Amino acid sequence: MRKYSSLFSQLLAFFPRTEFESMVKAHQAQRCAKGFTCWQQFVSMLFCQLARACTLSEITNGLATCEGKLRHLGIAAPKKSTLSYANGHRPWELYQSVFFSLLSRTRSLANCSKRKFRFKAKLYSIDMTVIDLCLSMYPWAHFRRAKGAVKLHLRLDHDGYLPDFAIVTHGKTHETKVAPQFPFHPGSITVFDKGYIDFALFGRLCEMEAFFVTRAKANFDYAVVSERKVAPNSAVRCDQMVRFQGPLTSKKCPHLLRIVTFYDEQGKREFKFLTNNHSLAPSTIAAIYKERWAIEAFFRALKQNLKIKTFVGTTATAVKTQIWTALISMLLLKYLQLKSTFGWSLSNLSALLRFNLFTYRDLWAWVDKPYGTPPFHDPGPIQTSLNLA
Repeated sequence: MRKYSSLFSQLLAFFPRTEFESMVKAHQAQRCAKGFTCWQQFVSMLFCQLARACTLSEITNGLATCEGKLRHLGIAAPKKSTLSYANGHRPWELYQSVFFSLLSRTRSLANCSKRKFRFKAKLYSIDMTVIDLCLSMYPWAHFRRAKGAVKLHLRLDHDGYLPDFAIVTHGKTHETKVAPQFPFHPGSITVFDKGYIDFALFGRLCEMEAFFVTRAKANFDYAVVSERKVAPNSAVRCDQMVRFQGPLTSKKCPHLLRIVTFYDEQGKREFKFLTNNHSLAPSTIAAIYKERWAIEAFFRALKQNLKIKTFVGTTATAVKTQIWTALISMLLLKYLQLKSTFGWSLSNLSALLRFNLFTYRDLWAWVDKPYGTPPFHDPGPIQTSLNLA
């Protein structure tokens, strides 16, 4: 007798059914539905991500081949047309709510992970990635003359490197239009590149006592108020306190800022970093901006290990549904990686989990010892036959 359900079923236990149904009711996602529930749609799209199914046929046929193992998942193998219609018409906001619900449960484990910096402030990175689309199949996503695209704007929490907040926009939406929509917290440090430079945003962050680190543009019009001493023969060339003096920039951001000039010996380049944090060492400011590379690595892992470059639907709702289920799957993988004692790489964990989705083993025992032999469970004493002679 089997003691455990499949690994896929144990992963679905991260999403309590009562909580999921309350979110379905809040978004009215199942209004006028006939038979095919939102839970069935969610399980099918999660299978699409974790099993890396490329088409609707691969999703439905892949689930159909496991028909005897789907009863404990609460679903039956859907038809292609049914799943396609649900992805194109049911609100993608449901899966956004599922993402934030899962994030609230996984964040506690991430906060216990090792921190790279000594300061206690929360460190975030904000960046965006372009997801290319075929313009003839996605005419609503017109980006350039012969190219379609959507943009995924994301904030990464460096405690555990978890995706913390995400916004999916049209390909033509500029980063400065999206940056004010991100939640900023007093005392936190947010790092972003030149694409998110907005003087009104700088002023808002200074007023709410939230810190930022970014690259300074060469055409910034500012006046040097004072200079701090820097250690001789160090990579820090200059540490200046400045104010913007342009007629518009000084009005949007009248606060005292800081520019740190840092020379990279390896690349033989000079960088200027703009920040409103006046207490951290200039070398720490440079190290914080270098840490921004973590979000680039996250985007690369997201596109390599999950289905986010090709889509099983052509409508905007279907595309956003698949992107949000990919982020939910990434949260699951990150959580397993953080809790495991094996030392997984994300690509290896994703691949081996894909091969063992319907293996009947204890999830946490498998995560810690994936190459070990499954424990033998003694079925107990076998009843002997009666000797009636």
